[in-house]
Amino acid sequence: MDRVVLSFGDSLLRSSDVALLDAPHWLNDNLIGFTFEFLASTLSPSTAEKITLISPEVSQFIKCCGKEAPDFLHPLDLPKKDLILLPVNDNAGTQAGGSHWSLLAYFGGVREFLHYDSAPGTNSPHAQQMARNLTSILGGNPRYQEEEAPLQYNSYDCGMYVVCVAQALCEQYFRGCNNPGLQSITPQYVTQMRSEWKEIIRGISSHP
Repeated sequence: MDRVVLSFGDSLLRSSDVALLDAPHWLNDNLIGFTFEFLASTLSPSTAEKITLISPEVSQFIKCCGKEAPDFLHPLDLPKKDLILLPVNDNAGTQAGGSHWSLLAYFGGVREFLHYDSAPGTNSPHAQQMARNLTSILGGNPRYQEEEAPLQYNSYDCGMYVVCVAQALCEQYFRGCNNPGLQSITPQYVTQMRSEWKEIIRGISSHP
């Protein structure tokens, strides 16, 4: 039975979702959505006003339905954000899915998109499309750049790299420094974080 393990904000995780935290499995939309929502919940109120972590479903909508995105995203007040984080996948359709994850980050202070891909070049067209569609919301002409990112050395950890880099960027913003410390995101660290996220889920689910 695929029982519900956790209900957290807008996220609902079932046992089949949590099982994906065991290697060698890809993280799905549900897990990445939960991790983003959890990270957002750990931000201080003043920091949370300046950072937005967008769910995989909304990110996919931005990529595929750009003309409809401005009205849909208006409540998020994205032009006033210092940091916007969006998971990117290589699914060409409007539904959840795909076979590779990467992270697109928008830095409002310098008006720049940086794309962090643990398999460089794989998701570049998808990230660029997302950035183009977001530009119509953010205004101006933000710069886009493929940023050096920690590299995956297997075929299944891309989603975990997205989560780890997103967490590092949030911590960078909180500390007010320019170096997000991505060099610490090694394959060993990513494996460790799979276990840590399982513990986070277990801790929340045991305290309704």
